Amino acid sequence: MEVNKSLIIMVDDNPANLRIGKNVLAEKYTVATAPSAEKLFNLLENNLPVMILLDIDMPDIDGYEAIKILKSKPETKDIPVVFLTGRGETDDELTGLSLGAVDYITKPIQPPLLLKRIEVHLLVEEQKKTMEKQAADLKYFNENLQKMVDEKTKNIMELQNALLKTMAELVEYRDDITGRHIERTQEGIRILLTEIKSSGLYSEESEDWDIELLVQCCQLHDVGKIFISDNILRKPGELNDDEFEDMKVHTQIGKQIVEKVELLTNESEFLKFAKVFAAAHHEWWDGTGYPHGLKGNEIPLLGRIMAIADVYDALVSQRPYKKAFTHEEAVKIISEGSGTHFDPALVEVFLKTEDQFKELTIGEIF
Repeated sequence: MEVNKSLIIMVDDNPANLRIGKNVLAEKYTVATAPSAEKLFNLLENNLPVMILLDIDMPDIDGYEAIKILKSKPETKDIPVVFLTGRGETDDELTGLSLGAVDYITKPIQPPLLLKRIEVHLLVEEQKKTMEKQAADLKYFNENLQKMVDEKTKNIMELQNALLKTMAELVEYRDDITGRHIERTQEGIRILLTEIKSSGLYSEESEDWDIELLVQCCQLHDVGKIFISDNILRKPGELNDDEFEDMKVHTQIGKQIVEKVELLTNESEFLKFAKVFAAAHHEWWDGTGYPHGLKGNEIPLLGRIMAIADVYDALVSQRPYKKAFTHEEAVKIISEGSGTHFDPALVEVFLKTEDQFKELTIGEIF
């Protein structure tokens, strides 16, 4: 049975929720509704949707049991499932995601957020399927058909970069980040990498850098936040100790996400570097960072560089819980962090290029 690329099925035992959801989605999608998991399974006998929006608290078969059934069947296991629920606890969200859901959205539904997250997930699914087809095609070609192989490789790289950007944008949208955070952080990384390579600093590693590849990879440094609760990501204030411990896990989750992609592909330089950016950008030079408390040169060089670019952009950006620092204040804070938070040699590179960083903020409203 072919998938209806415009059909979304919404499952909820509350008629009012179904009515609201259908009104929100009807402008862009064909929407079918089901008041129970049993009715959902009946619908799936004749129609395979592009996505299922699934409530958790339902009589007879709840959402957790329903997704287990969906994932056990070949014809429905690849349909993206998004939980829509009134449960807002981190444990509930982790349970849903561990069962195979692609997202977890708490009620009451915010129409713009729901539409955007559906759009991003569908785009990711489409690009993932396209990449899988391209990869399968590439294996089919004879190695002697070099021109054809080169063209296919170029297409895959373009799709790969688009998927990276889409995943990074999903993190930004969930984290309530506005402005050009991804682009500014990428430009900050480019500035630092270029100066390090041209100066010969850490030459054993830096002389072999493909700077444009690394700039693409660094987009995924916060990809692990996809699986952090909205209650934490969007909290308009400082996190308490428990919330901060949950937030710290995003570095390990980010590494695991990239590792899972590695299992599905051939050896890849960009995945190798993306994993370093994700795992090591919160390690501190003095060993007091996370997740592993690495110290000094134990921290991968790319992680130490990412730490400076990421902190700079965080400092000069306004958030619900803090004002934006000026460029001069941010430079002072990073300079004072030399030898504790940051690699002293890299702080010197940052200070040498601070005028270029300032250019990134001119005319920006964060």
